[in-house]
Amino acid sequence: MQYIPPNYATLFVATCNLLNLAVPNRVYYENQDAYTEREYERKIDWTGERFHALNADVLAVQEVWDESALKACIARSGLRYDFVSVPGAENTPPHTGAQGTPRVGIATRLKVDELRSFVDFPPGFGVEVPGLGPHTRFERPPLLATVRMKHGQQVHVLAVHLKSKRPKFLQDAQGNPLEDRDDRKVGVMASLRSLLMRGAEAAALRCIVIDLLQDTNVPLVVMGDFNDNPHSVTTQLVAATSEVAYDKAARDVALFNAYEMQGESALKKDVAYSHIHQGFPDVLDQIFVSEEFVATSHHSLGDVRRVDYFNDHLHEGRDRSRSDHGFVRALLRLRTA
Repeated sequence: MQYIPPNYATLFVATCNLLNLAVPNRVYYENQDAYTEREYERKIDWTGERFHALNADVLAVQEVWDESALKACIARSGLRYDFVSVPGAENTPPHTGAQGTPRVGIATRLKVDELRSFVDFPPGFGVEVPGLGPHTRFERPPLLATVRMKHGQQVHVLAVHLKSKRPKFLQDAQGNPLEDRDDRKVGVMASLRSLLMRGAEAAALRCIVIDLLQDTNVPLVVMGDFNDNPHSVTTQLVAATSEVAYDKAARDVALFNAYEMQGESALKKDVAYSHIHQGFPDVLDQIFVSEEFVATSHHSLGDVRRVDYFNDHLHEGRDRSRSDHGFVRALLRLRTA
């Protein structure tokens, strides 16, 4: 009997932290100047060029203050994305963009069957943060788009942006400090607050992942700014990859680092980083996939062909018209029959 190789459909996905993408002349943080018209044009140009280079079927974006600014970047890219959504950052009246913190969005050229934004943690997953009280909601709600490929296959895409490691100092409603930021012990507590918040968000995100994967065969891609590296406690709270080693049933609800799942022909380079902090490169922006993209799994529907890091601009000096994060793109494949 003649072996007939399977046909595959390709899916390019990418994650991009856009570093405070906002319309001109609007103050997004009290301690930051608004973009001038000229700065805005430079940022739209630069981001549009990067989108064009990525040419992804699905873009997960973070740090968007104004949905209209994202649409301007996409228009500048020359690419066509019929679906663009950043819940909480809309600019159609009476909405005036995101307030307090930037939002997560998705743009895609694929058909979207469903869109869902997760604001609250599942019951019982809130934590008490010293000095702040209960933390029961995502600061930047994860966004789920269920997209449909041309051959009919559905894929869940979850865009995320977890709490940063930046110390969470106490302040009043006007943003005035309520504690001595020069006191090193106060700084320790402020960093612990951030860790507790990110950990709680990771645990809540894990619950969403389990609900999406348990007893289903719809592939899932989770991508975004995890604000920690792939093997950190908080990232593994979301992925639970290590559980697979001693519990085969865990594969059903585990996530796998796309970079580590690349095919043997992929060029794995030592430039796989997405952020540089105080001179040290790290991977904060990540793409994780469910076992349907793991070639060796019994439940495989495809594979990860390649993961690329677009990070050359990180060495061009700090400039807010660019991003301080590299962009990460994965080429995924799914069998069409």
